[in-house]
Amino acid sequence: MKLKFVSKLFSQIPTLETERLLFRALKRTDLYDVHEYSANSKTSQYLLWDAHKNLDYTKNFIDVVIAKYKSGEYNDWAIVYKENKKMIGTCGFTRIDEENSVVEIGYVLNPDYWGMGIATEAVKRVIAFAFEVLNANRVEAKFLFGNDASLAVMKKVGMKFEGYQREAMFVKGKFKTVGISSILKREYELNKKYESIE
Repeated sequence: MKLKFVSKLFSQIPTLETERLLFRALKRTDLYDVHEYSANSKTSQYLLWDAHKNLDYTKNFIDVVIAKYKSGEYNDWAIVYKENKKMIGTCGFTRIDEENSVVEIGYVLNPDYWGMGIATEAVKRVIAFAFEVLNANRVEAKFLFGNDASLAVMKKVGMKFEGYQREAMFVKGKFKTVGISSILKREYELNKKYESIE
């Protein structure tokens, strides 16, 4: 079963919410918030991109994202922390396989907000969107070897660790081993059933 109307949906990205977070499209007014975490080497340590060197680089990045929103090619939400209205990261879909009903999710969070359960809260909400709105059958996430914090988030949201792909990606001049976790729709529905009972 194919995913539902993905490109059309993300050309006008829907707003989502959780108790502490607001999910919306990335905006030009997010420039300083995006640069704050994108220029931090702690943020990009286990990611595919290098820390942003200056504000112009971040501005160009945001402009590219906005253009890709319009064509339905970009599927990430900006995460806003409701308490202070600060944009603190992104979460969304890095790969969408419509034919096989599989989506891959990714997330980035400002280090100042690590250890607060925010990544778990964000990923959980995006997983729900994938299953309930897109009708995905499988949601998966990948991480570079050594990123134990990201693996912990995946486990907390009900994903199962499937193993490592040895030196599967060439990142920043080196071959990197990649871990993968996933959750299936039937597992998500079972987890949701148990949560409602509790």
